[in-house]
Amino acid sequence: MSVHNEMKKVTTHRLSEMKLRGEKISMLTAYDYSMAKLVDEAGVDVILVGDSASNVMAGNETTLPITLDQMIYHGVSVVKAVKRALVAVDLPFGTYQGNSREALNSAIRIMKETAADAVKLEGGSEVIESVHRILSAGIPVMGHLGLMPQSIHKFGTYTVRAKEEAEAQKLLSDARLLEEAGCFAIVLEKIPAKLGKQVAQELKIPIIGIGAGSGVDGQVLVIHDMLGITQQFSPRFLRRYHNLAAEIKGAVGNFIQDVKSVDFPNEKEQY
Repeated sequence: MSVHNEMKKVTTHRLSEMKLRGEKISMLTAYDYSMAKLVDEAGVDVILVGDSASNVMAGNETTLPITLDQMIYHGVSVVKAVKRALVAVDLPFGTYQGNSREALNSAIRIMKETAADAVKLEGGSEVIESVHRILSAGIPVMGHLGLMPQSIHKFGTYTVRAKEEAEAQKLLSDARLLEEAGCFAIVLEKIPAKLGKQVAQELKIPIIGIGAGSGVDGQVLVIHDMLGITQQFSPRFLRRYHNLAAEIKGAVGNFIQDVKSVDFPNEKEQY
């Protein structure tokens, strides 16, 4: 593949082509300009401006407190940096559930103010009216089923979802509903690998997993978890590709030592 092809902007159409030819989709979160630039230049296919910013950027226990304005702020910062990846922005809790008109207004604000490529929202049949309304405005929608962090208080736990037959059947029917409505992809979080594979096989749209096994069409992780910046979160599905927490602390420690011992700045570092 030529460099020119590699630089071609990733679109929803290109993602469905990737699924057709069996090429796996890579997806990571980013919330700021500097990190998004690095992630994009490394060649990731999709960047999610996730409401996980509520946890890793703002220090909240759950994703619920983050606002639409805050998501737009992160979205604007990320889109400025990205040349190739498809950028999707999460609709935060309370901006689309139960009111499809508000859902449309929220999605329009994200698209207009951030210039992102798509929005993502959680849920199936419960939010299908909102999905339809957003899609009717020509805004691409990515779905999210399985463990839905915005519904944490309903379930009371972050354990694996859809282990029981009834919940597995509901997830399957929700996935079909989202596909029929016109969603271009669905994220499946923390469900049995067998079910993840079944959804990916039965649906034509790309299925991206986070703790949904290897039988899906792509994988997503939160960048701070994957790089080992956050240390307190260790679910089974997380592979740490680096231990940046230790490296950053080490670098800061060296800086402190050099300042205290007047080793920094040296002759060459002064005017």
